[in-house]
Amino acid sequence: MKAIYLTGFMGAGKSTIGLELGKALNLPVIDTDDYIEKKKDKKIRDIFNTEGETSFRTYEREALKELPTEHVIITTGGGMVTQKENREWMLFNGTVIYLHCDFNIIVERLKNDNSRPLFNHEQMSRTEKLFHDRLPLYQEAHYTVNTSNKDVSDIVNEIMLVIKK
Repeated sequence: MKAIYLTGFMGAGKSTIGLELGKALNLPVIDTDDYIEKKKDKKIRDIFNTEGETSFRTYEREALKELPTEHVIITTGGGMVTQKENREWMLFNGTVIYLHCDFNIIVERLKNDNSRPLFNHEQMSRTEKLFHDRLPLYQEAHYTVNTSNKDVSDIVNEIMLVIKK
């Protein structure tokens, strides 16, 4: 089985869904942000603050190519899709599933989360623009699953139906 790549905006549920999908399919789950943090021995926020977003995007691209492409679920950072090379890599090497979540629900989910360097509580219009700018990139996925107002188990079941097609 080719890798399953879960993409989507921050707060869409990639990490949570990935872990549950991994249990359901008995597959390992690798989170690209966790992978980068371990490899660089730095938190993502610290990479952004000290090295900048451009360096982080380079690390993402490198990580994607270092990870297995079979029998694995890979949960990606919300900005993984911003690089065409990454989108093409995932589409060629696996099944890409875009986890869509309505923006107002994302805001509610992340209202107390200060760990995300590109989620700006003070400038919500900037974050909403980022969400809308990335939408067409996410929609290049093989499949879209809406996570808005759904239970994790229902989302996992929907993904399992989709990948069996």
